[in-house]
Formats: sequence, C-alpha cells, structure tokens
Amino acid sequence: MRPPRAAAETKAVTSPKFPLVVRTAIPADHERILELWEACGLTRPWNDPRRDLERKLAHDPELLLVGTAPDDTTTANKVVATLMAGYEGHRGWLNYLAVDPAASGRGFGRAIVTEGERRLEALGCPKINLQVRHDNMAAIGFWEALGYMVDDAVSMGRRLILDN
Repeated sequence: MRPPRAAAETKAVTSPKFPLVVRTAIPADHERILELWEACGLTRPWNDPRRDLERKLAHDPELLLVGTAPDDTTTANKVVATLMAGYEGHRGWLNYLAVDPAASGRGFGRAIVTEGERRLEALGCPKINLQVRHDNMAAIGFWEALGYMVDDAVSMGRRLILDN
C-alpha cells in the first residue's frame, strides 16, 4: 500500500543564514517560477518551460515547491527558490532547482532541497535521482556537498512530445 501523498503544507526551513519558507506553488507563483528558471539558465530552446510547468501542475502539483524569505529585505518576500520533485514508486527525482541569483549563497538551495527530500521520504521514496549537465561543475559541487554521488549509469532519453 502506498503512503498518502505529501501534504501541500507550508514549512519554514531554517537555512544557515536566513529562514526560507517552503510551500507548494500556487497559481500566483507561476510567472515568477518561469522567470527564475530562465534567470538560472535552466531552460533550453527545445524544451518549453511553460509546458513543463503545465505538465507538473497536471501531475503531483503538491511537489512543485517554492521558497520565500520573508526576513530578507533584498528579496522582499518574493519567490527566491524553486524545486520540482517527483516520485513514481521506484525512484524520486529532483528537477528545476533554481535560486534567484540575487539571493545566491544564503542557503536557500540547500533549504528547499531538504524540504523536497523530506516530502519524498514521506511518500516512501528510497532513493532520489537528478541530472546535471556534465559541464556544470558548480551544480555538481553543490549536489556533492549535499551527499549526492555520481552514479555509474548513462542517462538516456527519448522525446515523445515536441515542444516547439
């Protein structure tokens, strides 16, 4: 029997420097999410991020997380972090981790990942996978610092629906 889906709760996650309030995304967040994905270089011409967002909203929308930092005057309580999590019963996946470049280095990435991991674990997820572009050494270092390791595997894909 499968555990119940993660609740769409709001949770304050303490980061090293500022508290980050992590919650499930709401419709008012959608444009800001897309802005952050673009600002963080996560989009590609062959992959329409708006469609990715729509697909996520149609499947496990409670695992589309955003983080706000109400005590940080620089970001003025706007969405400063995003994370798309998923679980299909075998492995969990993390995608679209983005932190506002103006808020980088404040522990927001670590904080939203921690909450994503907590929600996946609550669903019974035994292992989380993610993909990082091979030349993104900063991201690889970030994930390794969180305890993630490079798997001895080849990532393969086949596009079923063309976005453009």
